Amino acid sequence: MSKVIIGAAVSADGFIADRNDGVGPLFDWYFNGPQEVPVAPHQYRPKDGYRPAAASAEFLRATWARVGATIMGRRLFDLTGGWGGKPAVGDHVIVVTHRSPGDWPSRHPDAPFHFVSGLAEAVALAKQKAGARDVSLPAGDLAGQAICAGLVDQIDMYVVPVLFGDGIRFFGDHKVPTTMLENPRIVQSDRVTHVSYDLPAR
Repeated sequence: MSKVIIGAAVSADGFIADRNDGVGPLFDWYFNGPQEVPVAPHQYRPKDGYRPAAASAEFLRATWARVGATIMGRRLFDLTGGWGGKPAVGDHVIVVTHRSPGDWPSRHPDAPFHFVSGLAEAVALAKQKAGARDVSLPAGDLAGQAICAGLVDQIDMYVVPVLFGDGIRFFGDHKVPTTMLENPRIVQSDRVTHVSYDLPAR
């Protein structure tokens, strides 16, 4: 059954970036090992893929292989230029936006990107496109909305041993409801700990 999974690298004090969208050392672990993890080429992604330590590589390969669709907000879409029309993981991208994408679709006519105005609509469409595979949702404001709306099945935190002190929080500025999560699954790697929590069944 398809699951909606929030996943992102995060500092030990809960931030996914600084206030200027800088990630600092949060992504260093993607390049501190010998294991190659390929990704679709784009200017915001390494040409030769990621090269994390063995434990992280195994975790990423298994996690990304299960993703059929990704949901992203308009802010991330604009920051990355829509990844040039090539999904980072999965086969489809659902963009939640209240603004027209302009001529972007005509410039990328073959891109498997879909634009919708509401989060619930995005989740429904992403699950449809993903089929039996999972739906990936980056951390940040949209993830906070999804948690508050009860639309999330799993949380994956890639915890990096650094303190930011301030920045963009894992769930944005949303006050998420008190929720008892299931016991975590933990993969210890080099300079990052992958922690996966299931949310209680709805």
